[in-house]
Amino acid sequence: MKEKIQYILFMILIVSGSSAKVLDATYSVSYGVFGQLGISKAHLETQKDTYTIEVSAKTTGIVKKLSKNRQERYISKGHIVNGLLVSDTLHIIRSHGSKYSEKTYIIDHQHKKVTKISIAKNKGKIYKNETKELGFYSQDDLLTLYFNLSARMDPSKAGMYELTAVGAEKQDGKVKIVIPDKKRISQYQKILGNGDFWYLTAIIYQKIFESNKGELMIAIGKDGIAQKAVLKDLILYGDLVAERIR
Repeated sequence: MKEKIQYILFMILIVSGSSAKVLDATYSVSYGVFGQLGISKAHLETQKDTYTIEVSAKTTGIVKKLSKNRQERYISKGHIVNGLLVSDTLHIIRSHGSKYSEKTYIIDHQHKKVTKISIAKNKGKIYKNETKELGFYSQDDLLTLYFNLSARMDPSKAGMYELTAVGAEKQDGKVKIVIPDKKRISQYQKILGNGDFWYLTAIIYQKIFESNKGELMIAIGKDGIAQKAVLKDLILYGDLVAERIR
């Protein structure tokens, strides 16, 4: 469970469509009797035709101890074309205990290829240093994909959308987003709250809490930022809930 919490934190807070020059959001995540599991923060900054997105996540309380103070940072940098964020690099940093790892994705738009560089250390010593080319190309990485959502699809049109993103190679780069029809909106309102929200589900093809598919229900506010998200009916202890606190 401790290794999946950060992935859920990450997925929850990156859903946005804001055009603001500087954007910040903080989320608290709780799970049944365990209470608060972690805190996540997101920062987006644009300057002329370039952008930087940074997402960080850290565990708290008993989970912090169990995970050996596990922390993660995702940093995306690139350029802006017709209002869309186009990724040039994605950098992922993870640490817990004496272990540290980095993944760097370099996107070559001219030749439509992606190079992944992986480095892993234990107690300061490198035990993995690997470079390889991925089997797919995308202008989006996992961060820009969600910041670009409102420009890539119509929130009023129900259906399933399949998109691609660098950083999602475990699922061949594919990420699915479901926009509910009017019949299902009441279900989202009951779970996520009734407000001026755009509701959707992100389908995560990861082995989360002994399930092969995680369906994360999300409510996005008028400012384009996720306000609340719920991963339903996890084994033993019920729902995983994330709420924006500032």
